[in-house]
Amino acid sequence: MTIGTLVLNIGIAALIITFITGFVFKGHKSWLMTFLQNFTGVLFVFSGWVKAIDPLGTAYKMEQYFAEFYSTFEATWFSFLAPIFPLMAEFSIAFSVFMIVFEIVLGIMLLLGSKPKVTAWAFLLLVVFFTFLTGFTFLTGYVPPGGSFFNFSSWAAYDANNMKVTDCGCFGDFIKLEPRISFYKDLVLLVPSFYFVFRHKDMHQLFTNKIRNTILILSTIGLILYCFNNYMWNLPHIDFRPFKKGADVAAQYNAEIDAMSSVQIIGWKLENLKDGKVVELSSDVYYKELDKYPKSEWKVIDQVKTEPTVKKTKISDFTIEHVDGYEAYDAYLENKGYRLMIVAHKMYADATTKNVVRMDTVMRNDTVQIEGSDLDFIKKVPIVNEVQEMVTTYNWQKDYLEKYTRKVVPFVKAALNDGVSAGMVAGQSSPDMLRDFAKVTAMGIDYYTADDILLKTIIRSNPGVVLWKDGTIIDKWHISKLPEWPKVVSIHGIK
Repeated sequence: MTIGTLVLNIGIAALIITFITGFVFKGHKSWLMTFLQNFTGVLFVFSGWVKAIDPLGTAYKMEQYFAEFYSTFEATWFSFLAPIFPLMAEFSIAFSVFMIVFEIVLGIMLLLGSKPKVTAWAFLLLVVFFTFLTGFTFLTGYVPPGGSFFNFSSWAAYDANNMKVTDCGCFGDFIKLEPRISFYKDLVLLVPSFYFVFRHKDMHQLFTNKIRNTILILSTIGLILYCFNNYMWNLPHIDFRPFKKGADVAAQYNAEIDAMSSVQIIGWKLENLKDGKVVELSSDVYYKELDKYPKSEWKVIDQVKTEPTVKKTKISDFTIEHVDGYEAYDAYLENKGYRLMIVAHKMYADATTKNVVRMDTVMRNDTVQIEGSDLDFIKKVPIVNEVQEMVTTYNWQKDYLEKYTRKVVPFVKAALNDGVSAGMVAGQSSPDMLRDFAKVTAMGIDYYTADDILLKTIIRSNPGVVLWKDGTIIDKWHISKLPEWPKVVSIHGIK
């Protein structure tokens, strides 16, 4: 679904609700106001709901925003603001749930016409906040690599590759909107925002005040529980991500890689070093008129390429590395038969590094001449040296380790006994950390490292378990819902 189709559907829903409000409930004062209330109300309820399905996704997006803000403010006069953002990142999930619930409840308030003045101002403030987020991120596209956002004289031609946050997350993973489109959307929403503030007395109100308040209270409680269920106790009940159940990851990966390798360069964007003028030339013209654009006066800022025939997704980034250092994506994409993937996008242990002295014995050859003989006798002489080395000790957090010892380890060992292979893929972990974890848990499986964002995309649980077969994702389990292995065998007919 595109943003245009979504807006059209929301507009139709808003019209239907407007007619019901006006002709059934006789509650409207202004047809325009009632339609705008219903349109923005439905929009906020829907955009909040698709994020409530996956609150962790919104939390991860918030972390990206906070990281971007930190790097932007750190080296400026506003550096005193920078330490705020890592602190906010620590509470990103709480911030995510609050924003999601607030957005949906505000949408319900618009639909009901609850507390018109408060609703009008809350809507304006929220839209301004969203506009700031998407506008800032969009404008970073004008900041060249290594440049400062507040050094406006260094801004260059817009390049989406300059943005660290490449989509706004306004509709979760349901629709991916680049910040530019989302920024324009928020600018448009500022129009009804100010209209609500100045004309809030024209807002319709449905039902009695007591009923409206009851609906809001019950909605708030229900939404909080719904959000918690979708990350604390369960996986999101609807998966909009490419690594969903039934996804043939291997086939999609090969299709995307082939499509990207077939992309052709059809033009060039050049920037004049003196006046900043940008020109776009086709490849034919560029090579014919190369002498008109000497490197001393022009620089290439981008290539114009054909669109790949298969849209790129996060599946293209599926890369894992074995702890021994070799690439091992084929362990899942090319593996035949069933294979378990234990996913840990972050591992929790306190690392202590200290200098240890150990005795190292080496043998030195010593030649002895035997008197009266031409023979030489060579004997080994031990030499003991003191060797200093740095040793890291990992103290695993008890509650995190128990998730493995109580649930994952028995599950994996039962699978291994049935001939199903398994591996653990961890993010933000060193090979030494994984080797230590392997000793502690004694699962007897392969260990890999991968990008933590990739792992968060695969499954919203830490740890989480994914069942693959022939490069296809068969099933996924949140750690709190991990079944006994015999039940998995029965459900999926594993032999």
